Amino acid sequence: MNDQLLMETFKIYAVLNAEGKMLKENAKLYHTDDEVRGTLMAFANEVDCTIISADPYIYMVPLTKNSIFHMTNDEIKKQYFPSRSLNVDIYLMYVAIIIFIGEFYDSYQTTRPTRDFLTTVEWLSSLNERLMALKNIDEEILKDMEEEYAYNWLDILTNWEAMDNIKEGVRRHTARTVSRMSFILIVKQFMIKEEIAVEIGQDELCLTDKAHTIIRKYFMEYEYNKGILEFIYQLEQGETTDAGNSQD
Repeated sequence: MNDQLLMETFKIYAVLNAEGKMLKENAKLYHTDDEVRGTLMAFANEVDCTIISADPYIYMVPLTKNSIFHMTNDEIKKQYFPSRSLNVDIYLMYVAIIIFIGEFYDSYQTTRPTRDFLTTVEWLSSLNERLMALKNIDEEILKDMEEEYAYNWLDILTNWEAMDNIKEGVRRHTARTVSRMSFILIVKQFMIKEEIAVEIGQDELCLTDKAHTIIRKYFMEYEYNKGILEFIYQLEQGETTDAGNSQD
């Protein structure tokens, strides 16, 4: 690769690294020059990312949980959550996003969505249903699952149960208090900002083309989701819950 092509490649990478996306029309070499495309992918791989194409942009997206959304937990808390939020709020947000995505597919092995949109009420109900199923699992089994899936399920459950499910307007709230619906709305705001979801009607959310591309190419792959999707679908079917109850 000559110096001029290398410089043009780096310019594209610099924009993707800073913004996470770039208009296709401004990155034509990515589509027309195999050497440029290969070098860009190599740059992305060095920071545990990949590059995907979903009209009208190309995106650089992370492939590891440590670099999810190109933001640290502290940055996410500062931008989206109330003061004194904890890292467990972030992990509960990740679970809520996984549940949201899962509602559009009938199993972790399919790549075709089975619905057009999801409301926040439906989303909240589904998230609560999965977490209540999780609550029925024996605590020792949950601890084993924490090691397997790298999620602290007990803390996530405690955090969810501490949220006010009914008294949305009660004034006597601490800085850490947030209702479950308020939490869903925070995650909704985050997903829209990160272009994972878009609002197509009054309280009707759908996945973006970017999200569908990521899901199709990476999210459904066991190598990347570490079995977390299979686990979530088992919660829906009651298989994991039954396994937990059998230990009683």
